[in-house]
Amino acid sequence: MLTISDLTYRIGGRTLLSEASAQIPAGHKVGVVGRNGTGKTTLFKLLTGELEPNLGHISVPQGARIGYVRQDLPADDTPLIDVVLSSDTERAELLHRAEVEADALELAEVYERLTAIEAYEAPARAAQILAGLGFDHEAQQRPINSFSGGWRMRVALAAALFQRPDLLLLDEPTNHLDFEAIIWLEGFLQTYPHTVLLISHDRDILNRTVEHILHLDQQRLTLYAGNYDQFEVTRAAKRANQQALYEKQMALRAHMVAFVDRFRAKASKAKQAQSRLKALERMDMVEAIIAERATAFAFPSPDALPPPLLTLDQVQVGYVPGQPVLRGVDFTLTAEDRIALLGANGNGKSTFIKLLAGELTPEAGDMMRHRKLRVGYFAQHQAEDLDLTATPYETLQRLLPRFDETRLRARLAQFGFDEDKVETPAGDLSGGEKARLMFAIMTYNSPHILLLDEPTNHLDIDTRQALISALNDFEGAVILVSHDPHLLDAVSDQLMVVSRGAVRPYDGDLESYKAQVLRERQAERSQDRATSKPKIQKSKKGPRARLENTIKKLEREMESLDASKHKHERTLADPELATDADALAKYGAAYEEIISKLEALEHEWLEAQSQWEALDENL
Repeated sequence: MLTISDLTYRIGGRTLLSEASAQIPAGHKVGVVGRNGTGKTTLFKLLTGELEPNLGHISVPQGARIGYVRQDLPADDTPLIDVVLSSDTERAELLHRAEVEADALELAEVYERLTAIEAYEAPARAAQILAGLGFDHEAQQRPINSFSGGWRMRVALAAALFQRPDLLLLDEPTNHLDFEAIIWLEGFLQTYPHTVLLISHDRDILNRTVEHILHLDQQRLTLYAGNYDQFEVTRAAKRANQQALYEKQMALRAHMVAFVDRFRAKASKAKQAQSRLKALERMDMVEAIIAERATAFAFPSPDALPPPLLTLDQVQVGYVPGQPVLRGVDFTLTAEDRIALLGANGNGKSTFIKLLAGELTPEAGDMMRHRKLRVGYFAQHQAEDLDLTATPYETLQRLLPRFDETRLRARLAQFGFDEDKVETPAGDLSGGEKARLMFAIMTYNSPHILLLDEPTNHLDIDTRQALISALNDFEGAVILVSHDPHLLDAVSDQLMVVSRGAVRPYDGDLESYKAQVLRERQAERSQDRATSKPKIQKSKKGPRARLENTIKKLEREMESLDASKHKHERTLADPELATDADALAKYGAAYEEIISKLEALEHEWLEAQSQWEALDENL
């Protein structure tokens, strides 16, 4: 069990955590949520020992291994597969000892430990993780210094997952992943047998992978049962009950104070007045709910243009002459279109966006734009071009010199900048605030089209919801690239897949696309095994059949338990249950028992699946 006791941490005169406490039972999968800047990443640094608390302490079971995504990967010619394998330092040390150890007894212990940690199956497991995160067999053999920073972060994530730590800490792991890799990560986390703490602003991955939410708010930690949607319902009910109780207590307190003030000097009532004073001192007051500032912003409306806004006819485009990324693209855009672009990273989504933004010119084919068309383009790298010494007011003033101060401040207010933030240098803004400033910059001229390439990487859940509302209220066309399926589902009404040099419509929805990706990944893994492993003429039908039966049986039992788990989570999330201590304890105990059984079955399933894949590789 991970125990956080009365944790207090201050930095630069600001308190991030104050007497914060929480207990995380072993094997729990917990989403860590809270507004940007509240201290979630700081909490992880305290858990890893990178930071020391001012007060309080953190307790983990003796010998428990803590894993997190490291930033200090080598930047040399080490192949990716070796980078991941070397992250398991115990395995590396044991393999070295196996080569140099002369003592027979010591050598026997080394081999026994190597077997216990499944050291010889490690290369296959590392390859599976890398493949899931988007690296095919060829890429796994390439040196790490041949990959960009975003792809190296995927390798760092692969190394953290490969270590199988007792406590896995993941801080926004999807920021560098495409939709396809996120699908794989969800499946990995769902079957992970140890404790996971996941910081994420992606409500879909929180809903699919965690069964508890640890909320960091007002410097305190609160653990809730259920996924993110259930957390929102439970917390809203809790806040409503707390505010109602606070108002009732304040009314009672006012009544008692009035009684004391009225009868304190009256001899016949003095005893009663004194009794009221003591009752006031003993009263356990709840805190008033502090109203949270709503995050909201709005995109300016463009003037209307007749359709189409732009048309592509057999367009070919790329970065190097004669080496097109996209070929034969036919595309027509109207003001009513809301399009989400799907496809693995590296297939050309950003290239297509840059083409529409006018940053790339077609090598072949025709691109026709309305002569009055204005385009707003957002990309994460644009934050690097911000003048960090300029305030949002100064930044927008340079773009709109004819606007007076009132109009400039009103425009910035549309993007959530209050009086203080308007005059704050960009270098002192948070990641989410910089993103909102870039939204203001990209729409300074009221564009007809919004092109958004990964706009949510630095936005918390509330700001993502504000972005959804702003996009749905926008009166022009929207084209989105995002790894946040909730955003895509809430805003887009058309899906297009960018893959193998083509841009084509997709007729299904996100769920059907997800299922298709899973099928394709499974087929690719089967093909990789078929091409990379020599076939051995050896019959293993007996063990395979037994393992397949075992896996199917375990999956049926897991499905049944999972249904029971969700049923108990809905019951536990019912606000009325909070008033019945006996029922709460009963359902809580039953829920913990289900979780324990489910974890045991998941472990058995993983073992059986590993054995099945090992047999499959040797066929």
